[in-house]
Amino acid sequence: MTSEATSAGGVEMSNSVEPLVLGFRRSGERGDANHGWLRSKHTFSFADFYDPSWMGFRALRVINDDRVAPGQGFPTHGHRDMEILSYVLAGALEHKDSMGTGSVIRPGDVQRMSAGTGVRHSEYNASKQEDVHFLQIWVQPDQAGNPPGYEQKNFPVEARKGRLALVASKDGREGSIRIHADAAMYAGVFESGDSTSFELPAGRHLWLHVAKGAVLVNGERLEAGDAAFSKATAGGMMRVEGDGAGEVLLFDLH
Repeated sequence: MTSEATSAGGVEMSNSVEPLVLGFRRSGERGDANHGWLRSKHTFSFADFYDPSWMGFRALRVINDDRVAPGQGFPTHGHRDMEILSYVLAGALEHKDSMGTGSVIRPGDVQRMSAGTGVRHSEYNASKQEDVHFLQIWVQPDQAGNPPGYEQKNFPVEARKGRLALVASKDGREGSIRIHADAAMYAGVFESGDSTSFELPAGRHLWLHVAKGAVLVNGERLEAGDAAFSKATAGGMMRVEGDGAGEVLLFDLH
């Protein structure tokens, strides 16, 4: 699999690699929850939102687009056997857990909490003045019973500008955080004139989520909350281009 940034205006896809066959899931198709202190959009079935057609995608089980009011948050609660990733888009998220970890997550940070055999944690808006906007992502691990764990790293915008930067992987390569799943997560920030290509090998699966703004994916315009996903197992090439200002997460899955 490759992710290679190209110069302004981009380059044509290789003649030897066919464009990836894609399906699309639009923002308005997601579940919608408003609890006052929490406004959330659910890409897949979660809590009171149930759609049997969208229980997840491969090992990707949850993408919740959460906005938490100032000073509010999720009280201490427990999880087991799930890789939980947090990706902050605006504001600051305060994390505490039963492993003794305490941290504040800001834009550019990627947090991984492995629930494993069991962990309890809380997540609160660290600000008393502004909302925190973040993506809560759950990936099913390859096996149950892993030890609980925590990791957090910052990936500055310069490292994500005009390219898909690897931020999470099973083996922690390229400085990414490590997850207990045959999956990789890439993050990219694109403005008009930026473009990159990603080649998905045969037998792998891909989900791209637009976190902010808008991008073109194989020529299709996607806006915040929209997603593109692979529909076949033959592999192929995906091209992402800036359309104004946009930010995306791409998941390469078994």
